[in-house]
Amino acid sequence: MPSRPLHGIFVRVFRTYDLCNRLLTLRLDERWRRQAAALCLASRPARILDLGTGTGDLALWLRRLAPPGHRSQIVGLDYSLPMLRVAQRKAQRHGRAGARADGGWVHADAARLPFADGCFDAVAIGFAFRNLTFQNPLCERFLAEILRVLQPGGRLVIVETSQPPHRLVRRLVHAYFAAVVAPLGGILSGQRGAYRYLAHSAVHYYDDTQVVALLGRAGFASVQSRPRWLGIVTLYVAVK
Repeated sequence: MPSRPLHGIFVRVFRTYDLCNRLLTLRLDERWRRQAAALCLASRPARILDLGTGTGDLALWLRRLAPPGHRSQIVGLDYSLPMLRVAQRKAQRHGRAGARADGGWVHADAARLPFADGCFDAVAIGFAFRNLTFQNPLCERFLAEILRVLQPGGRLVIVETSQPPHRLVRRLVHAYFAAVVAPLGGILSGQRGAYRYLAHSAVHYYDDTQVVALLGRAGFASVQSRPRWLGIVTLYVAVK
């Protein structure tokens, strides 16, 4: 697999990644992923790609929330093999419910997705879109690959950190990332540099209007944004 500047981060933090997510978001990350999964399933897709699946949380929500009688095939893809191994173990612990309609876990690069054109009805991304697009020279390539593997009319559903429109809220959120997320995440994971990057990218990431414009330039015909928690995170639904 080709070298990527963020690859080392997600190879090293896999042991404490879920713990840090739950603690640093007060478990709100679970609620936000569940909302993203519900939006993704609203169109009853037959085949879903969870891109940047990490430890598999969004893929598991997609399986749990699948409507009775509807069996989506869900493929979880990530370029961190240690993260994928955690995802596999979590799916096994969920037993039959967790493994239902499992399309497998794929170790691959988002810049070269190993899938045919138009083979997915939906692509879901839970808190990995920032890593693909923030100051990333391969941003256009990633977006082109997502568009390529979606069938016409297919949905891209993203949940990602955003910039609260209210100035005071935005300052408080930025202060929280700098004073809590970066140092505490670094201590818990033993990877201070990783959480300094994660905090920095969240503080400086795009607001929802910029993400909508980015997706529009990439070729998506329709893009909607749905801010949550005063705009701390935003859900996006884009249609090919």
